[in-house]
Amino acid sequence: MPPTHETSGTAPLRRGLSQRQLNMIALGGVIGAGLFVGSGVIIGETGPGAFITYAVCGVLVVLVMRMLGEMATANPSTGSFADYARQALGGWAGFSVGWLYWYFWVVVVGFEAIAGGAVLSYWINAPLWLLSGVLMVAMTATNLFSVAAFGEFEFWFAGIKVAAIVVFLTLGSLFVFGFWPRHGLDFSNLTAYGGFFPNGVGTVFGAVSVVISAMVGAEVATIAAAETANPERAVARATRSVVVRIVIFYIGSVFLLAVIVPWNAERPGVSPYVAALREMGIPAAGDIMNAVVLTAVLSCLNSGLYTASRMLFVLAARGEAPMDLVKVGRRGVPHLAILVSSIVGFVCVLMAWVAPGAVFTFLLKSSGSLVLSVYLLIAVSQIVLRRRTPPARLRVKMWLFPGLSILTAAALVGVLVLMAFDPNARMELWLGLLSWVVVLTLYFVPRWRRGPAKTEPAGARIAPRSSALSRQEVPGAFPLNTSRRRPSSATGPPNAVADDVRDQDRRDFSGLAHPSGTPALRMSSMIRSRRFKNSGLSLCAPAR
Repeated sequence: MPPTHETSGTAPLRRGLSQRQLNMIALGGVIGAGLFVGSGVIIGETGPGAFITYAVCGVLVVLVMRMLGEMATANPSTGSFADYARQALGGWAGFSVGWLYWYFWVVVVGFEAIAGGAVLSYWINAPLWLLSGVLMVAMTATNLFSVAAFGEFEFWFAGIKVAAIVVFLTLGSLFVFGFWPRHGLDFSNLTAYGGFFPNGVGTVFGAVSVVISAMVGAEVATIAAAETANPERAVARATRSVVVRIVIFYIGSVFLLAVIVPWNAERPGVSPYVAALREMGIPAAGDIMNAVVLTAVLSCLNSGLYTASRMLFVLAARGEAPMDLVKVGRRGVPHLAILVSSIVGFVCVLMAWVAPGAVFTFLLKSSGSLVLSVYLLIAVSQIVLRRRTPPARLRVKMWLFPGLSILTAAALVGVLVLMAFDPNARMELWLGLLSWVVVLTLYFVPRWRRGPAKTEPAGARIAPRSSALSRQEVPGAFPLNTSRRRPSSATGPPNAVADDVRDQDRRDFSGLAHPSGTPALRMSSMIRSRRFKNSGLSLCAPAR
């Protein structure tokens, strides 16, 4: 039986992902329809210098992933950066990041289902909503079956994407460098139609906000790593490989596109990769790339549903979402969290069919800039938590800390500022800020209505309302020392075990002082009993 997350009071999340699956999830996580289709729009707006835009965004994503990798290897968690934001900045940050990231992905799930339906309509004559609904049902079933099923589907989806990019890079390089039949060395398209920056240098940097959103997905590996047998090693390997992935897959392929096809070539609704393959004289280019794009869409839909469900699961375990969502089925997956996330995806598909110009457009635009703010909080969290983490736990370290971390955070703020001055991105920024206002209101207003919480001595941290996640999964929770539970093989009288627990708790709370100046043993006893009640553990009763 695959290993599971050690939990108490509920069925555990099953650690069913293998290192092979996680490696491919990490490898293909950044490759989506945004690259295969969206890159053509960016090239058309910025010119041949578009690959510089991808290089700038790639550097930012690499730096953010390095910071996230540092935190994730030191403390792997299903909640990933939502938990790290909570530890570094407080409950409001974890609550906001968790819900906004969930919102971002459920909207993406709906969008990708619609995009997949549109690709299927290339071969199947059926209503778009029906095709999109079929894809939603298929990917929901995959996630409900088991985490191993999700991992296996994602392994093959990502494998096809990676193989397609590698084949394109190989053929494109042969074409560009003159090793192609009846075609010599030719880089003239970089300057022949208005120069390297035909629309000005500003457009290269103005497109950063759009491109960086298309690169979302690399961080999914840090969430999935918590469901592997060795989370620390899995995250470390995924983080170290992100540099190669970004440089080769994005910057390399976009550079070849700019060299092979004139940037101002008319290609409405056509993938630039299809245009490049046709320029090279490869037959059936449209069918080949449509199949690859469909695979990329299904991969994004599959991983998006997985990510959204795990974030909702963590929010429920924190008591910040309905508690029923923390339930785990016999197959070791949070089935209710998956179903709720997929229902929102179905609603997005329905909205795209009923009101494509209103509701669905609002959902899409209001979620677009959220990933930038999430990345910003990841950067700030790493700066704060680095100083609190023992050096022995830092298996992956951010380069040139703290200077490069601060520079990364400043660059992300700069991208958000650019969006405020870009007429095409301004609405997306304001709607994203509106989403932040809504979530922060949902966090602070209930607490304001309840009044100020009772003041507790420093260090007296209470366990979360749900014990669905172990200490590994919810780092911010009160540390449940499950090693204190009396094992079945333990020897010695029960009194000795109980005395050991009491002595350990006295040491844990020795720094707490009662207002009278005496050790807060009553406080220790109260917190201890409440903690064990929440966790489902019990002290060994003294022998009578």
